[in-house]
Amino acid sequence: MTLATTESHLSYIAALQEMARSALPRYGFPSNVQVALLSHSENTVFRLDNPNTGWRAVMRVHRANYQTPNAIQSELDWMTALNDAGIATPQPLRTLDGESLIQVETAAAGKRMIATFAWVEGDFPDEGNLPPSLQKLGELSARMHRQSRQWQRPSYFERHTWSLDDTVGENGRWGRWRDAPWLDREQVNVLERARDLMSLRLASFGMSPDKYGLIHADLRIANLLVKGPRTTIIDFDDCGIGWFLHDMATALSFIEHRPDRRELMLRWAEGYSRYGALTQADIEEFPTFLMQRRLQLLAWMASHSETELAQSLGESWVAGTAELATDYLHQMG
Repeated sequence: MTLATTESHLSYIAALQEMARSALPRYGFPSNVQVALLSHSENTVFRLDNPNTGWRAVMRVHRANYQTPNAIQSELDWMTALNDAGIATPQPLRTLDGESLIQVETAAAGKRMIATFAWVEGDFPDEGNLPPSLQKLGELSARMHRQSRQWQRPSYFERHTWSLDDTVGENGRWGRWRDAPWLDREQVNVLERARDLMSLRLASFGMSPDKYGLIHADLRIANLLVKGPRTTIIDFDDCGIGWFLHDMATALSFIEHRPDRRELMLRWAEGYSRYGALTQADIEEFPTFLMQRRLQLLAWMASHSETELAQSLGESWVAGTAELATDYLHQMG
């Protein structure tokens, strides 16, 4: 990132920070609440702190023209419903007018949607001990899927879909995987063959209601906060309509190429079976969903090249994607 782009980025974040501050009175928050950047990706998230009381919250300023108000409200409604069902999620805070989602406009940042959440205490699970974490992710996935199948969605419900075309198609939501850096012609050919095999297998697997529905779509260790016996699921921005087994694959996001991936997927299945049912056909299709997720993340890497995460993956990760595709073709073709 050049000096010019760095300055432009900092100016952009500062404009969103001022927008966040301008929203504080609508919640009745005192003027001394501090607003500090917590993260910036699809959306920009700020931490709110009251230095006098220790009170904290999280304010999310949504990316412009990405999700509609109905789609964001549907996300908030599902998070509330999950929490009511005993599945811990960050809870939306309401304004003085009783709204959980508001539109704010400033001269510098334009119009944005804003949602604010109660602060959640906790730490991320230990990435050095993956098997128990994968088992926990399986348990949580099964409980969420059971609730999502039963949940009566509001009349205005709207979320995007995560079909094969949405994830790895030429017009995928996260761009084109073939635009990723370091790909050579041979690797592109292997990935194209893997995508074609995925298409055939997923068409056979089907999209019946027991296989395809409302999912988190990014349920991985980085989106869990653990404090004592309580595990809270965070970051529902990608939630939408897709294959339930997509949540299995997202549990291994960015590490799909690990040599112990089969063991980790089976630990996820072990956890899932505590609260949900998996058929042998489901388990046999795990490699397809894992490959789909990896190709989706390759597209994400190409379209988010300015982010630290994308830059940290590097050439070896891209090569590992092609190697995973080769193994997938050998195993499932």
